[in-house]
Amino acid sequence: MPPQRVIKRSLITESPSETRELACRLAQAVQLPAVIALVGPLGAGKTVFVKGLGQGLGLDGDTICSATFVIVCEYGTRRTLVHVDAYRLAGPEELAAVGWDEMLERPNCLIAVEWANRVAELVPPEALRVHLAPAGPSRRKIRLGCTVPGPWVAVLDDLDQ
Repeated sequence: MPPQRVIKRSLITESPSETRELACRLAQAVQLPAVIALVGPLGAGKTVFVKGLGQGLGLDGDTICSATFVIVCEYGTRRTLVHVDAYRLAGPEELAAVGWDEMLERPNCLIAVEWANRVAELVPPEALRVHLAPAGPSRRKIRLGCTVPGPWVAVLDDLDQ
């Protein structure tokens, strides 16, 4: 089987509001269901990014908070955001135990996984990979990547325009 082609984009946001706006645009553009795998150090802006995803789905992004202590939070009904924080999970088996397979089967759902590197084995290949890294006090370097084919290809292509 030939290796899958990967599309990558890299950009800088100058503020948390720009990071949130980028995520909002991504959520508005993608066909659901879809998965986003977020990686980055503490304070890199992962939860800010998830707030923007919620906003893009028509939710009040300000009601979205860190899921670190509850592991999974769900927002919305018509277009649902499932926010998973794998920081406290020991590995993929614990994600499976909280209903990961059922989450993946839901229509009209955007699943955002913070600390996705801790459960990488369960992240579907068609997920959008997002790596956030501080590039200054409020600047963030954001690397996006997805495989072809997948729901994120057209979304990343549109970022160039």
